[in-house]
Amino acid sequence: MSTHPITLFTGQWADLPFEEVARLASEWGYDGLEIACSGDHLDVERGAVDDDYIASRHEILDRYNLKVYAISVHLQGQAVCDDPIDQRHQGILSRGVWGDGDPEGVRQRAAEAVKNSARTAARLGVKTVIGFTGSSIWKYIAMFPPASSAMIDAGYQDFADRWNPILDVFDEVGVRFAHEVHPSEIAYDYYSTQRALEAIGHREAFGLNWDPSHMVWQGIDPVQFIWDFKDRIYHVDCKDTKVRTPDGRRGILGSHLPWADPRRRWDFVSTGRGDVDWEDCFRMLTTIGYEGPISIEWEDAGMDRLHGAPEAIEYVRSQLFPPPATSFDAAFSTQD
Repeated sequence: MSTHPITLFTGQWADLPFEEVARLASEWGYDGLEIACSGDHLDVERGAVDDDYIASRHEILDRYNLKVYAISVHLQGQAVCDDPIDQRHQGILSRGVWGDGDPEGVRQRAAEAVKNSARTAARLGVKTVIGFTGSSIWKYIAMFPPASSAMIDAGYQDFADRWNPILDVFDEVGVRFAHEVHPSEIAYDYYSTQRALEAIGHREAFGLNWDPSHMVWQGIDPVQFIWDFKDRIYHVDCKDTKVRTPDGRRGILGSHLPWADPRRRWDFVSTGRGDVDWEDCFRMLTTIGYEGPISIEWEDAGMDRLHGAPEAIEYVRSQLFPPPATSFDAAFSTQD
């Protein structure tokens, strides 16, 4: 049996009460949760200061024999660097973070929320916070009108200026931030990840949440990514992608078509039903010595989640295996 705990990311379940999600995850056999700081699942403002609130989260987890291995601050982190800030952000942020909608005010309040996520994590006994960073230069991703090198440099400097004070808090409380490499973020592919790490001086508080689904449809090898960034893989989200056969019409940008529209080039699918080579991925995670949780992020617009989440854990269990107890060389050695 693998020693990796298998967890359920609660972000796609935030419409349900936290206790209901815990009950379902327990019934399906999950070892724990990656708790999203949304819905009623986890309030980082209360969690940062309220002992009784922290105790109430643990009481629910204990009731269902679950542990918390990480918390997620994707939505709040998205607003830290984003430009523009608009109605899309209002739709994902709490009223407290959105406030009056003034863009810079939203960014500052989002940054405070991410700082509080570190404090909340420490009080929960959690060492890793997963999230997005946002990006002031994602809007320049198109080739035209061309963006100058100075504009791109300014974007990475903006990221460093906004995130270094946040990471100072993470250092203070002994928690690490794992950025999910993802389109619309400061690090969205291989070389942008290198550039983001350089921008903050490779400080240890900032690492990566490895999720292969966002790499496969971009044409990036997720296995090579693990090896090249092996010292920065702080957490693993398990989500699959299905890339459809090209027909001369479909493109990887998606054409603003809704998820699961058959005209799209790709979609997220239940783990084990897509194009991620999970055996090679898990073998590489074993090779680099990753010992943390495997968190299933259920996101399949074509399958009911009450079917997909229990199916996914069974698939992941079938793919995980422990490293060899004896090295290959030792097994074949002889003694006089």
